Amino acid sequence: MSKFIGCIIICIGVLINSSALGQDDPAAIDEGSITRVGTTAAQFLKLGVGARAISLGGAYVAEANDMSAVYWNPAGFARLTGRHLQLSNTQYLADVNYNFAAFGTSIDRFGSIGLSLLMVDSGDMAVRTEAQPEGTGEQFNTLSFALQVSYARNLSSQFSLGANIKLIQEQIWHSKASAIAFDIGTLFTTPFSSLRLGASMSNIGPKLRMEGRDILFSEDPSPNTVGTAEIVNAQYRTDGFSMPLIFRVGLAWDAINNGTHRIVLMTDATHPNDNAEYVNAGAEYTFRDLISFRAGYRNLFEPDTEQGITAGGSLMIRINRDLATRFDYAYADFGRLTQTHWFTFNLSF
Repeated sequence: MSKFIGCIIICIGVLINSSALGQDDPAAIDEGSITRVGTTAAQFLKLGVGARAISLGGAYVAEANDMSAVYWNPAGFARLTGRHLQLSNTQYLADVNYNFAAFGTSIDRFGSIGLSLLMVDSGDMAVRTEAQPEGTGEQFNTLSFALQVSYARNLSSQFSLGANIKLIQEQIWHSKASAIAFDIGTLFTTPFSSLRLGASMSNIGPKLRMEGRDILFSEDPSPNTVGTAEIVNAQYRTDGFSMPLIFRVGLAWDAINNGTHRIVLMTDATHPNDNAEYVNAGAEYTFRDLISFRAGYRNLFEPDTEQGITAGGSLMIRINRDLATRFDYAYADFGRLTQTHWFTFNLSF
């Protein structure tokens, strides 16, 4: 019980700290008159990964038990044994290509280590100007990625801790912004063994600032004066924008788990630094660890959200005792922005 109380204290401490960080942001001073939406960079870090987690409405911080755990709660990565590979793809809104790949392995007495890549690619688009609105003949694209190394360890049979260090980069045409960030997470199996408590904080790092030759220009500082320097090389001064800091705390409960049937109920509360708090919820039914059906709801209580119902399922194919594959699918509704379809392949060996 003392470990359970300790975990609660840690979660409360992190929540208080994240709230303090949000108050330091000028955009969060007067929530009644100033919105925080659009005040952070690297928005792709908020999209989520893994079809299973998406179909559960993103309520995954206390259930994270596949390679997508390195995104939702790196502590869940410690609960995996053996080696695991996950590949995920979705054609996101506006035909943006969104991919996630992760590999991890457990090492006796050391813990689990992993490597993952999250990447968003807009594809090529035409360069348009006021003088040439139909296009100049040039092409540009936007590319964002996060390359991260993960480490997690079971400190006891009930308590796990995990962390990520990651390189984040956003690029548009010839300009880019880069930074190093961190994630941390905890996962605790309560004295009621069917109930798990998880908490994580993601994207702890410095501000991102765009740099590159697209912001360079040449200017005559005194066009009406003769005898001065005609051309001065200069650059636009760009602002730095904070990371999308996200604090999650959640519960997962095995309502039924008798070897044949398993029903899990999950809920998360999320506190971002660039929007209002919201709640995710999800439920999963699994038959003999072979086939699963899932449903969830995302961003409940968030003002003006277009996100909502999610659903999906999976099929497990066990080739032998040590080799198994799982195929996951998720559907996510985005209201007036239509919907997205998520596909994930998992390999355990």
